[in-house]
Amino acid sequence: MSESDIGEGSQIADSARILPPEAGQAPARVGADAVVQSGATIYPEVVAGDRLDVGHNAVVHASTTIGHDCRVGSQVVVARLSDLGHRVDIGPGVSLSSGTTVGDDVFIGPHAVLANNPYPDSDGAERTGPTLGANVAVGANATVRSDVTIGENSVVAAGAVVTDDVPPSTFATGVPAKHRPLPEQLGHERHRSKRAGSDD
Repeated sequence: MSESDIGEGSQIADSARILPPEAGQAPARVGADAVVQSGATIYPEVVAGDRLDVGHNAVVHASTTIGHDCRVGSQVVVARLSDLGHRVDIGPGVSLSSGTTVGDDVFIGPHAVLANNPYPDSDGAERTGPTLGANVAVGANATVRSDVTIGENSVVAAGAVVTDDVPPSTFATGVPAKHRPLPEQLGHERHRSKRAGSDD
């Protein structure tokens, strides 16, 4: 069995690690034209689409799926059983807990935390990560609590703490976050090229 399946045109730094599968595991599969920077680690049973961009010292854990044209910034941790759509842009230092679901065209700002544990040290509690709908934007340093759904086209303000579901096309801001109408300047399409810059 191959230790990994890396698509044509991909650039994997010498110090990056695509970990080999252990007994019963499938190898990691990464599509064409990927860039995996120094210090990054990709575990077995990861399945990623074309043009994946993984920043320095990022970690993508096992049993994660990632769509096409995604960016995983430096120092990001994507925990196991996460499911990322197409054109997802994850800024540096973000933590995605296990079981997180992210739709297409989502932006997650630097050092945001998507949690799957409802309370500190709640061992034994059922853990389900948040769900982010399509075209959601999450600001820097925001926290989204476990089992919360953020509806499509919504925006979470920087530093907000989201403890309840956010309806579609809503602005969530504050601690704990309150729901407000989406400001007009945030209501347009926010998608941008995930590979245009180097600020990861």
